[in-house]
Amino acid sequence: MKNSLQLAINAVLVIAVAVLFYLHFANKPAAAPTRKAPAVVASTDSSGAVTEATVEPEETDALTTAAADTDKVAYVESGKLLDGYKGMQDARKSFEAKARGWEAQNQKLVQSFQTAVQQYQKQGESMTAEQRAATEQKLGAQQQQVAQSQQKLQQQAQQEEAKMTENVLGRLNKQLEKYGKANGYRLILIAAPSGTIAYGRKDLDITPQVLKYLNAEYAGSKK
Repeated sequence: MKNSLQLAINAVLVIAVAVLFYLHFANKPAAAPTRKAPAVVASTDSSGAVTEATVEPEETDALTTAAADTDKVAYVESGKLLDGYKGMQDARKSFEAKARGWEAQNQKLVQSFQTAVQQYQKQGESMTAEQRAATEQKLGAQQQQVAQSQQKLQQQAQQEEAKMTENVLGRLNKQLEKYGKANGYRLILIAAPSGTIAYGRKDLDITPQVLKYLNAEYAGSKK
């Protein structure tokens, strides 16, 4: 057996389940207009008589203006939001199930290669130089096939993870927009671990309320 023979075995396919994300939501909705009492306008006709007329606020900008945007600003904590969101939890479970299937494929490839190497190690001494050379060449080709298959599995895992993340965040963004508009927020910020918000008063943290809303909406969508 040639001492110079090196058979590297790339045996582990790591499936990363942790989702790296960055949510950004900045909505500036027009607040729902407040119903005002009709305005009474006095005017004088050609004979000099004074008359009064009732005018709805919507009928003229001279009498009143639409309610201004509110100044409501709040933030949510991204980590708590995604960890507690049922939609993300279900997506992660689905991804983990796929990951177990990919790992099983990987283990099958590695075990097949390891068996071939062990067989060669047992029989190598009794082989001729030509047989050893041919076997080593075959093992080298098999090793390359295993590496290529692992790379494909890793790419598939990355694509599936990216797709999962995109779907979940897309849904979250839409629901955050609906929540912001419905509750009259000018701005909802995301407090991420990277430190996008240096400081925020605790009374501006609406993570629990938003999470409750998101999970209720998600549960309703599954019925």
